[in-house]
Amino acid sequence: MRPLWKGAISFGLVNVPVKMYAATEKKNIKFRYLHDDCKAPIEYKKVCSSCAKEVSKEEIVRGYEYEPGRYVVLEDEDFENLPDKQSRSIDIVEFIDLKEIDPVYYDKTYYLAPNETGEKGYQLLKQVLEEKGKVAVCQVVIRSKSMLSCIRVHNSTLTMETMYYPDEVRNPVEELGSDEFVDEAGEVSDKELEMAGKLVDGLTDSFNPDKFQDEYRKSLLDLIEAKIHNREIAEPKIETDERVVSLMDALEKSVDVIEEKSG
Repeated sequence: MRPLWKGAISFGLVNVPVKMYAATEKKNIKFRYLHDDCKAPIEYKKVCSSCAKEVSKEEIVRGYEYEPGRYVVLEDEDFENLPDKQSRSIDIVEFIDLKEIDPVYYDKTYYLAPNETGEKGYQLLKQVLEEKGKVAVCQVVIRSKSMLSCIRVHNSTLTMETMYYPDEVRNPVEELGSDEFVDEAGEVSDKELEMAGKLVDGLTDSFNPDKFQDEYRKSLLDLIEAKIHNREIAEPKIETDERVVSLMDALEKSVDVIEEKSG
């Protein structure tokens, strides 16, 4: 696998040369849009909304819409004058406990591997993070975009999580309104809370990602395979349950099911 980025982790006067690799990949099934009559793929062309002319890549510039229908155009040299554009450093700002970062801030995960001459510094940073139980909060520029990130140890590998800035995380009360969250009718009783606690205790387990798989993707691949070979595919039987009339009934029934399985 080719690295996506090369640079160095910087903390204090220590520089650790590293290479960055994508840690995850989407397993989505991709479809092409086809013309229903002849089943040929549909092409997408860049067409000017004003003169209806097809536009080549060389004729396209970047514009920021500061008012409806009004744009300011930015040239390549404008971006070159911005600070840190060519930065190749992951700058550690501070060390904190992992539990202090709410998962809503996480964006994408990358693995960091030591570059040639960086093995000792890499091991040093990895061991000190493990011994102190800390993660490193960092600033980094990737593809001309400044990013907040953190470095932690995962499976004996330094892992960088890119993060959203605070102004990129929506405030639920501001976005949805306080009425969505504050409702006297939504208050729960002590008995309901007790039953919910039993349900949580009964379902508590260590996280093992190998227990899970994308059932929808598997079913879709089975359907595609059947169509390729012109076979019928059995429809899965969907089990229905009797309607639960109240929250308390749902809690009690759920706890009974958990106790039966564990007993």
